[in-house]
Amino acid sequence: MRARAYGEAGADRRGRRPARVVVGVSGSLASLAALRVAAQEARRGGATLVAVTAWSPPEGERAYLRRPDRDWLRHWQGEARARLDLAFDEVFGGTPTGVPSVERRVVRDRPGPALCAVACGPDDRVVVGAARAGRVRRYVLAHARVPVLTVPAPAVPRRVRRALRRATVADIVAGP
Repeated sequence: MRARAYGEAGADRRGRRPARVVVGVSGSLASLAALRVAAQEARRGGATLVAVTAWSPPEGERAYLRRPDRDWLRHWQGEARARLDLAFDEVFGGTPTGVPSVERRVVRDRPGPALCAVACGPDDRVVVGAARAGRVRRYVLAHARVPVLTVPAPAVPRRVRRALRRATVADIVAGP
């Protein structure tokens, strides 16, 4: 599903769209925290919550264009949709309560450009998770034409981080 341009469905008689809170959802801890904060912002301001999951073919767009396959694209788009739905289930147990309107969008693009394309109205805001690498956050901060709110990932206790660093494949993969 491609992002709708400003002024399409949902606009009032004067061509103005209601305020929206656009949030990037990848399934990471930072994006789940951002989804929760975005819902609070939408609830508080009476805005529409627009959750965006961006995806592209795993082999990359150039490689895909050499050997296009619609079934392969439908598969990966379905995977992105499932990731977005799972995020809502993990954070809210379904649909958030008290939010006037919720849109779930799966966009074929890189995350930063997808968020900037969707958040294009004068009353829109973007919420992004502030992951450690922060590539998407940096892109959105540099290119968005709307206010941006960054949400840090929840802190992982030190003992859990240590245990994860010492984990081996045998600790993760289930045996027969």
